Amino acid sequence: LISEKIEEYMSDPEKNAYIIGELQRRLGFEFNGVRNHEYYFQSLEYGPKSLPENFKLKEEIEKQISSFDVWLSNFKTIAMTRGIGWAVLGYDKQTKQLLNIWVDEQHIGQLNGLEWILCIDMWEHAFVYDYPTSEKKKYIEAFFNNINWKIIEENFIKATS
Repeated sequence: LISEKIEEYMSDPEKNAYIIGELQRRLGFEFNGVRNHEYYFQSLEYGPKSLPENFKLKEEIEKQISSFDVWLSNFKTIAMTRGIGWAVLGYDKQTKQLLNIWVDEQHIGQLNGLEWILCIDMWEHAFVYDYPTSEKKKYIEAFFNNINWKIIEENFIKATS
């Protein structure tokens, strides 16, 4: 719908320059919002599944970051970032690096080319029904207790292939 509106306003780009610009910004926000939620909900599909025996992602984390527990602690710290957004574990194919990042809102701070492996929605709507904002840590713990690690492993394999 936003793309259609942009096309419509392109009939007179000079007159509609500000509208087109705002719709373009909106498109990035909405598009990323959909994609971010797809990764988030995918990680919870089919209920919790524990870490697989030969977990390639865990091996890579331990190679790059020293230990899975250190990575997990770092990721949870990023998830506690003040504000609304996403904590993300991604993979950069160019450098072959795993990166924990924070994405403000749906789009600010996204790193070009970073393949998402795991993310947690840190907008209040994701947790405020079950946890007050002062208990974000409990939400993060509950999220990690409900992850389907098999899907996360599949995301990692796709990202690295």
